[in-house]
Amino acid sequence: MIESKIFTIDNKSDEKFLREKTKDFDFKKWSRADITKLIHGMKQTMHEANGIGLSANQIGLPHKIFVARVPQAQGASKFYAIFNPKIEKASDEKSAQEEGCLSIPNRYGNVPRPERVTLVGLDRNNKPLRIKAWGLLARVFQHEIDHLEGKLFIDLTKDIYGVKIKNQNEK
Repeated sequence: MIESKIFTIDNKSDEKFLREKTKDFDFKKWSRADITKLIHGMKQTMHEANGIGLSANQIGLPHKIFVARVPQAQGASKFYAIFNPKIEKASDEKSAQEEGCLSIPNRYGNVPRPERVTLVGLDRNNKPLRIKAWGLLARVFQHEIDHLEGKLFIDLTKDIYGVKIKNQNEK
């Protein structure tokens, strides 16, 4: 049910799909068990790829849902599964920080984003959520919602750079 392959812009049909807007998640079409499997599969795929966020369209699903596991100041991390998310409010203060993306391997860029946001959406039980976020969490929420709207971080930055991968013979 859950595709573990992450769509990347290196594949033209994947990129076309990544750039399409997703559709609202319809809870009536999914059983509780299937929603649990969906969240678990997305969480596992994100974890295996060493990511901190993953939107449904990154694994080929056209639904408005993302998962994230964001480190907190105390060293622990908190897991989120958010359906039909929207940024309700964003601060005027912006900062540019380096971002990468599982769908854009080995490329990074400094992306200006609001420092604080209020996200609204639904939890796995179709109950309303409202989360005030700042720092890395606010950035991850904005990055994942951009995915669901068909936007990629490379569309928001002028300075894209790659990371040289050492081959096994280099020391």
